Amino acid sequence: MFGVFKAKLASLVVSLWLRTLRVRLEAPEGYGPGILGIWHRDLLACCAAFKGGGVHALISESRDGELFTETARRLGYKVTRGSDSHGALNVRHLLESLNAGQFAAMALDGPRGPAGVAKPGSFWLSRKSGCPLWEIQVQYGLHYTLNTWDRFVIPFPMSTIVVKIKYFCAS
Repeated sequence: MFGVFKAKLASLVVSLWLRTLRVRLEAPEGYGPGILGIWHRDLLACCAAFKGGGVHALISESRDGELFTETARRLGYKVTRGSDSHGALNVRHLLESLNAGQFAAMALDGPRGPAGVAKPGSFWLSRKSGCPLWEIQVQYGLHYTLNTWDRFVIPFPMSTIVVKIKYFCAS
């Protein structure tokens, strides 16, 4: 019970903080509903950038994922829990949203990496849905980078982030 309370309180604080970020989106011509492929290090920035857009996000079933899930829901995301290593079949739930003409979002490099290496789930989802896979690249103003496997970035409150959206092609 207390763990749930702490997660909800922390998500309230984080969601209020993310609302202070100044976000500038740069999208290519033809940008529209599809899969938002986010690098794990940029999850917070992307959560702020696409808030209120009804995006259906796949979020890890880890303990860290619980806080992120609560925060995302507060910011208007529909959330399905799962990842490439646990609950991989839950990726299929994103298909319903894509087929309804909405956006879906997932970490390209999954919950454990390696960082910057795209896992097959997002490519499978793109092929299965016929929707484009958009790679999200973030440039930060003031921020702090954690010494973690993904070099997770925490943007400072009221800082500016530039979110560049590019069509992602598998090599």
